[in-house]
Amino acid sequence: MKNIVFDFGGVLIDWNPRYLYRKIFSSTQEMEWFLSNICTTEWNFRQDAGRSFSEGLAELKAKYPRYSAQIDDYYLRWEEMLGGLIKGSVEIMKELYDRGYKIYGLTNWSSETMPLAKERYNFFPLLSGLVVSGEEKVIKPDPAIYKILLTRYQLDPADTLFIDDNTENTIAAAKLGMKTIDFHSPQQLRQELIKKGLLPAQKPVLI
Repeated sequence: MKNIVFDFGGVLIDWNPRYLYRKIFSSTQEMEWFLSNICTTEWNFRQDAGRSFSEGLAELKAKYPRYSAQIDDYYLRWEEMLGGLIKGSVEIMKELYDRGYKIYGLTNWSSETMPLAKERYNFFPLLSGLVVSGEEKVIKPDPAIYKILLTRYQLDPADTLFIDDNTENTIAAAKLGMKTIDFHSPQQLRQELIKKGLLPAQKPVLI
C-alpha cells in the first residue's frame, strides 16, 4: 500500500450543525425540527456538490421566511459548527505520513467553506493532494469523484486505501478497486491499520 486517502468530516474534523444551533434555539425539539425540515443534510449536500450558499439560502428563505435569520446563520456562523479536530485520527495520519505513505484528502465539502477549514487546521501540509466535491461539482459516492482523485494524482487503486465514515462511500471506492476502511473511531482505525500491516502493533504499557 502506497497511498492513504482520508475523508474529512467525521474522520478528521468534528463537524456538526448542532454545535451552532444549540446556541440559537432554546428548544432542542425546535432545533431538531429545523435541521430535519429546513437546513437538512440533503440541502447541505447541494452546497457540497457545488451550489453557492447564496442560492441555497435564498431558496430556503423564500419557503420559510419566519426562519430567515436562522437560515442565514448556517453560512454566516458556519465556523461555529466546527467542534475541532478528531485528534486520534490526525495523530494516525501523521504517523502514516512519517512512515512514508502518501496522504490524500477526498471530501464532500463546500468550496466556499473549505478555505476556513484550511486556515483553522494544521494537517493540510501533510497532504500530497486534495479533491473537494464543491470544487469539482460532484459528490461521493458518485464514482466520478473517485476517478478524479485517481487520475489527477496518478494513483493505482490497488495501492490506495480509502477511509470514510459513510459505508456508501467506501462501497463506491471498493468498486473501483480501492482498499477501504469504514471509520468508527480513532481506536478502531488504528487496529484496522495494524491488521493491514500499515502501522506497528502497539506495545503494552508496563506498570
